Amino acid sequence: MTTNNKKQPVPQSTITRSLPELWEQTGNIYETVRIISKRANQISVEMRDEIREKIQEVTNYQDALDETPTENSEQIEISKYYEQLPKPTLVATTEFLNGEVYFRLPEESQD
Repeated sequence: MTTNNKKQPVPQSTITRSLPELWEQTGNIYETVRIISKRANQISVEMRDEIREKIQEVTNYQDALDETPTENSEQIEISKYYEQLPKPTLVATTEFLNGEVYFRLPEESQD
């Protein structure tokens, strides 16, 4: 997988965080939320593409073997695996707090 949940332990459920810890890098909680949400969207898209690719491989293999559509246990296993992974928001928050997310804050114009 392309996400970093193999490099570091990511919690499976939500954790109460202190606000100063979150805005420490940006100086603004709203900027922090924006950065984390953009990264979570990136992770979500990566995971969705990966799931589709794996299910497509299994489906193509199954279609080649059998003409009648049946419930595929491999597709069910793939779905269960991805359901057990931490949510993209938790992964993005962990990456942000560990300093693994690159971001640039827009410069304010001097008018």
